[in-house]
Amino acid sequence: MTLFLQISGAVLLAVILVLTLKSHCKEIGTILAITVCCITAIGSFTYLQPVLDFLKKLEQLGSLDESMVEILLKATGIGMITEIANLVCKDAGNESMGKAMQLLGTGVILYLSLPLFYALIELLQKILGEL
Repeated sequence: MTLFLQISGAVLLAVILVLTLKSHCKEIGTILAITVCCITAIGSFTYLQPVLDFLKKLEQLGSLDESMVEILLKATGIGMITEIANLVCKDAGNESMGKAMQLLGTGVILYLSLPLFYALIELLQKILGEL
């Protein structure tokens, strides 16, 4: 929890600096905002380790296919990266680029999820065939 408080404090300080720099040098403010977003994203990975451990345990207990859990993790990572990129684009004053980034992220996540959809169809066919 200490890391969360430290990162939150750094973000608030960076917001004040960005607001101050915006009137003088918008480019430096944007670079600072991007840097803080990246540091915050890296800090958030620290909190994801227990989640990864839980998913590994769940995978073992449920005899799940490792590739299926991997797809979920990749989709989550892509979603996080997409959201950060979207927010950076909005901060830079280019909301349309942020929306395009969201569209790209959604498309990639759907593409990655195709094996999950195929497995679901197979499972449904198996269940319906047994009835």
